Amino acid sequence: MTIFLTIVHVIVSLFLIGVVLLQSGKGAEMGASFGSSGSQSVFGAGGGTSFLSKLTTSAAIIFMLTSLTLAYVSGQPSSSSMMSGKGKAAPAAQVPTPAVAPAQPVKQKDGTVPVVPAPAPPVAPAPQK
Repeated sequence: MTIFLTIVHVIVSLFLIGVVLLQSGKGAEMGASFGSSGSQSVFGAGGGTSFLSKLTTSAAIIFMLTSLTLAYVSGQPSSSSMMSGKGKAAPAAQVPTPAVAPAQPVKQKDGTVPVVPAPAPPVAPAPQK
């Protein structure tokens, strides 16, 4: 759909450029540069300007609609992705910080030193499915 809209958009924009360039300016008419006079033109003496202005208006409307549609379509989240079937990455394993041992053992009131067990090794997280 996006490719079709882009092709239509490019064709309409080129057509709009051509129609605007064919319109007569304020100073001299574009048809005079091609050797035609106003009364012998295809659209009549005054019919060419109204016909070209209608073509310009309709091309501009189509150009605006394709622009808005392309902007809307490109702003939508895509439904397919390379990563859609994959789960979230497992967080990195955290290395526990070692406990700082005091410089001298702390004695209790009765003179005994309590035994502190060694820290357990870190356990890796189970893989997620």
